[in-house]
Amino acid sequence: MTSMVKIVIQPLVAMWMLLFHPFYVSVIEIQHNESAATAEISVRIFTEDLEQTLRKQSNTPIDLVYPKNKTLMDKQVSTYIRQKLHLTINGKPCELQYIGYEIQKESIWCYFEIPNITQLKTLEADCNLLYEFVNVQTNIFHVKKGKLETSKKLDYPASHVNFTW
Repeated sequence: MTSMVKIVIQPLVAMWMLLFHPFYVSVIEIQHNESAATAEISVRIFTEDLEQTLRKQSNTPIDLVYPKNKTLMDKQVSTYIRQKLHLTINGKPCELQYIGYEIQKESIWCYFEIPNITQLKTLEADCNLLYEFVNVQTNIFHVKKGKLETSKKLDYPASHVNFTW
């Protein structure tokens, strides 16, 4: 494919996906970083879905791609995800520490960390990301511990998932 065709086609495909994506899915990746003693959490959501959800909860304009006030957008994203995603590691509820977000094509990646996780024996997640947006939402979890990776999914209205090693 020539570069000119890519320049024309790629934005059109991205725009189409934003307007008409046929599925509603978020991906939550949790990785235990044993050497840093942390749990690293990445949440991927369709940007337009998250923006529409945040607009319903806010009196301020929401634009995650071209924010006029990045600090405010960080606060909106952090607050929303921390309200909708709760993790319990080794039987102890954990507070997600927000690191930031970045836009990649039609998605937003939101990053969090939980310090002082020397071992990962059990993980429980309560998650209802975007459940108020659409009742066909699916949240997929990928949890990595060392070389082991386990995946599970939550289809609306299910909101609880467990992992044990």
